[in-house]
Order: sequence, then structure tokens, then C-alpha cells
Amino acid sequence: MQRREFITLLGGAAAAWPLAARAQQPAKPVIGILGGPTANSWAPQVAAFHKGLSEAGYTEGRNVAIEARWADGQYDRLPAMAADLIQRQVTVIVAFTTPAARAAKAATATVPIVFTTISDPVQIGLVASLSQPGGNVTGMSTLSVEVGPKLLEVLHEVVPKATKIALLVNPTNPNSETESKKLQAAASTRGLRLQVLNASTERDIDTAFETLGQLGADGLIIIRDAFFQTRIEQFAALSVRHVMPTIFQDRAFAVAGGLMSYSSSDEDLYRQAGVYTGRILKGDKPADLPVVQSTKVELVINLKTAKALGLNVPNTLIGRADEVIE
Repeated sequence: MQRREFITLLGGAAAAWPLAARAQQPAKPVIGILGGPTANSWAPQVAAFHKGLSEAGYTEGRNVAIEARWADGQYDRLPAMAADLIQRQVTVIVAFTTPAARAAKAATATVPIVFTTISDPVQIGLVASLSQPGGNVTGMSTLSVEVGPKLLEVLHEVVPKATKIALLVNPTNPNSETESKKLQAAASTRGLRLQVLNASTERDIDTAFETLGQLGADGLIIIRDAFFQTRIEQFAALSVRHVMPTIFQDRAFAVAGGLMSYSSSDEDLYRQAGVYTGRILKGDKPADLPVVQSTKVELVINLKTAKALGLNVPNTLIGRADEVIE
């Protein structure tokens, strides 16, 4: 072979090698996010998830890709969205909220799933046990159902003469029945009557508040729900307009002008979901990752709203609050 030909071949091989090497590099793993609420309403939780994912060594666009599907509070869309993510061959599904978790579990028994839920994941059939989940599912639980009776207790401290309390739930949320039973039992022990109201659309929410006066309700408890969390400002405005002492399981409610919120802190929970997702991408099996439970709760009181509603919040309750808005 002549020297010129050899140099030409060598140069061609050098030029082709990077292309061949790139072609042989494995594709980035893909995380499928299945969310019950809207993307905007869940932005803080998603940010916390990315933080945990980063701690595990993964950054979107650098070494992992993300496909997100948001149901915008329309839970009947979740099964089709879960099927779409599976068809796209995602590496792991991260299911935000209980309805999304149940849709993901129903859709696959093989693709790893990391869930976040406010319910008891054993009771609703997501895992076999908290310490040994089994199967392809694990995740994070706030166990907010256990917080329900505390909502009633705190609200009753603000309106001690109350005899009837209304409870607003989303009937399409699988947690609603369990939460209603817990609160019914708690109300009975306090000699209170509990009236359950349902809402799954924006119009339903308006109707529920219009019904409160007819029922003679002295206070309102709003149970956490992904759709409800997209309507925080609506709830805050209606509670003031109807002069209804209201407590909601989301800090954003008190910040938006609602009276009180009592809920778990989402930041660490969703950060942990990111960490678990990273561990699964590295090869850990969901069956070997115990369900993480969040036990930290925060009480937030808006004293400005209390004054507008003509309420005198006890100093003892103010002293127990994690945050007071004045």
C-alpha cells in the first residue's frame, strides 16, 4: 500500500470512529412522570423531586430523560396516560398522587413504579407491606388520612361552639371514603355532626359552598386532593365570601387567604421520591426499597383572615402553629 493511500485510510477511520462510538453509547434512561394534578400546581413538588434525583446522580438532559403526563385533575385520563408511558418503554414510572399510583400499578406489573400518596399504601393495595413492598412498586406516603381527625380538632378549637361541621371530598379520589369514615368517627366522639359534601368540578365547589348555609354548617374541612389543590385560590376566596371557618390540608390555602392549613411537608417527601428513582435507575429493585413515611406536619394560621371572619384564635393554638400569617 502506498503511503498516500495509508494516510487516507487512517484519516477516514479516525473521522468515522467518533460517530461509531456515539452510535454504540446506550440511550439515556427515561423517567415517566404520571401526575394527577396540573404541572403548574405541582411545580414545588417537582422541584423537590429533581433535587432528590440530582442527589442520586441524575440530571434531566444530561444523563436521564423525562416524559411527563399530567391529568389536570381529571383522574379518568390516568389509565390511558399510564399505558402511553409504558408503550414508550420508560425505565421507571413516578406516580404523583394516589389516583396516579393506582393507575400505574393497574397498567404494569413489570415497569418499576415510585409513588407518592396521602393514603395508606397497604390498605389501598399498592404494596404488600411498608417494610417489604414486594413486586414492582414502592414509594412515599404522608399517611394524611391519620391527620384527618387532627383537622377536626384544630378547627373545633377555633369554633368551640360548633355543632355541625361540613367535610368536602372529591368522590373520584380513592382516599375519600377512608377519610370520611375516619372523620365521621372523630366527630362522633366530640358530639359533632359531620356532613359530607362532594365536588369533582369547579362548579361543584361553588355549589358546595352555597349549600353550607342551608346546612347550618359552623365550619368546613377540605381534604387534600390533587384537583382541589389546583383550586386553592377559589377555595380561599369562597371561604371568606361565605364567612366559613375553613381548614385545608395544604399550606398554600392559608397563604392564599384561607383561615388555616394542617398538612405534611411535601418538600422532603418528594426529594426522597427523587432519591428512590435514582436508586432504581442504578439497579435497585422496588421490592427491596421500604416505603418511606413522612410524619412531619405543619400548622399554618392566617390571623388576618381570622379577624375578617370575626374569629378569636386561642393563644394556645397560635403558640403551637409552625407559621402565623398576620
